[in-house]
Amino acid sequence: MHSNASETARPPSGYQEPAPLSADAQDALKIVVVGGFGVGKTTMVGAVSEIRPLSTEEVMTEASVGVDDPSRVRSKTTTTAAFDFGRITITDDKILYLFGAPGQERFWFLWDQLFAGSLGAVVLVDPRRVEESWYAIDRLEAHGTPFVVAINRFEPGPALEALREALDLSAEVPLVECDARSREDCKAVLISLVRHLNTVYAPSPAREGTP
Repeated sequence: MHSNASETARPPSGYQEPAPLSADAQDALKIVVVGGFGVGKTTMVGAVSEIRPLSTEEVMTEASVGVDDPSRVRSKTTTTAAFDFGRITITDDKILYLFGAPGQERFWFLWDQLFAGSLGAVVLVDPRRVEESWYAIDRLEAHGTPFVVAINRFEPGPALEALREALDLSAEVPLVECDARSREDCKAVLISLVRHLNTVYAPSPAREGTP
């Protein structure tokens, strides 16, 4: 593979250098974005990050033939070889650090390292290929990491409840729609995750009353 760093490092149109972190910033939350191959994880991190995202995308060449299967993502010419990294300020005191996990099976061994220290995750799903997200959901459930599921809508498709059933999600797992290219959509997904984490990690009444 040949490095594509010069292209992936280019900031989006209208990009402005972010202001320094607020002096009130206290909560740094590590969030992982996972999903199948070519579902839009790098796009999501790049769209929502307030800093120029760090990306380890590489150009797919003949060396990936027989290893990666791009047959269902014909327009994909690059692939994440390690992880993507970005940052977004949710509130003055709450900062999210985003890590986009590689989707190819040969890089799944990196996932446990990315999960370490993370408070939650976003599972990005292509509704045309929901079965490719089952593994990510199983890994997060086994790891005990809270997550939300975001459907990256490419075209009209099944309703959310039909997708919840296809993904075998419990009612407690938030399921939302987004366009991974839209900064506002991606922010809404992350806000949904933060709200879910506040619910998951909220102290129970019994613990609050414990001396």
